[in-house]
Amino acid sequence: MPIHDWTRVDAGIFHDFHHAWIEEIKRVLNSGLLPGDYYALAERQTGPFGPDVLALQTTQATEKGSDDTSGNGASGSAASGSVLLAAPKIQLTAEAEIDFYSRKQSTVVIRHVSDDHIIAMVEIVSRGNKSSQAAVRAIVDKAIGLLWRGIHLVLIDLQPIGPRDPAGIHGLIWSEFTGQTVTPPIKPLSAVAYEAGIAGRTTRAYLQPITVGEPLPDMPLFLQAGAHVELPLNKTYDRAYAALPKRWRQVLDS
Repeated sequence: MPIHDWTRVDAGIFHDFHHAWIEEIKRVLNSGLLPGDYYALAERQTGPFGPDVLALQTTQATEKGSDDTSGNGASGSAASGSVLLAAPKIQLTAEAEIDFYSRKQSTVVIRHVSDDHIIAMVEIVSRGNKSSQAAVRAIVDKAIGLLWRGIHLVLIDLQPIGPRDPAGIHGLIWSEFTGQTVTPPIKPLSAVAYEAGIAGRTTRAYLQPITVGEPLPDMPLFLQAGAHVELPLNKTYDRAYAALPKRWRQVLDS
């Protein structure tokens, strides 16, 4: 199935599809694509890469009485506090619906059974990730944080290039990570597989520019340097799209 033009529908429709696609990717990974000592979870990200991503690792480290999370992780603990339920007295002056959806989106996280540390992640860019300079900054910082920690990444961006990412989200990530200048891609959408460098190895990016009307390519999902599984993006996209309400499929297909 070719890629659809998701700018034709509301951000909430893509959010629903995003959720279904994440589940399909997780399902295919756990149904035999991953080796037996790896597993995938759909985990919600509430901000840039940090303690929320490493929740399983942090919990285990605390239980063992140690702050060390050797491998591809980092230590930390979530702060607790109270929530004020009463409505604020200050008058509402602005509201950002798109940002609401970006804060609720999930990511596929691949962990190793030995100590449940993060090996790789699959991130689908939402419209909210490009809704402001701060939102773009957050996803770029998150990706760079993953790569610095040796965590492999597949980044799928079906949102058109705009003034906040003139060379695409990958262009921003790569230019900051390497200091190299990245020219604008020849196509507005992209899928990128990052092979994170560990122990002196080089970090590599496998960029596939794509556009509306083309099928998605399978992408390498690295589990260690030099070793990967082929992530079937088109197959999982098709399954997620089939679950979208017919009312919105008619809009996208017309």
